[in-house]
Amino acid sequence: MRRESREKVFQTLFMMDVLGVGPDEAIPLFALASDPPSDSEYYAGTVRGVWEHREEVDRLIRQAAEHWRLERMALVDRNILRLGAYEICHSCDVPYVVAINEAVDLGKRYGSEESGAFINGILDKISEISMKKKGKE
Repeated sequence: MRRESREKVFQTLFMMDVLGVGPDEAIPLFALASDPPSDSEYYAGTVRGVWEHREEVDRLIRQAAEHWRLERMALVDRNILRLGAYEICHSCDVPYVVAINEAVDLGKRYGSEESGAFINGILDKISEISMKKKGKE
């Protein structure tokens, strides 16, 4: 249930990135092209959460992705990273390991051959940064 909704979050984030729109436009637009997510509360809350925290999320990705500019990353990878970083930093009910594994699976499904390893490495660094901030070293 959550996996399917997470996939729809990623697809919506991707659409927002391509079209340059926010969640108020993207969510209804996505609904026209897709079946409703099985966990609509998670879906809408996560799409809006990534949007609201996008500056922080993008900053974390930039910090963790040494030698990679966010703007030059593949659209798929960038938006999966945004979802994973948001879940690591802001989802109380999603353990780091689950957020990373789900993001890696999305990368393998939608990205390039290297996407899974790339996403795993960056989100692993973000989880370390997040744990330090939360005092859980």
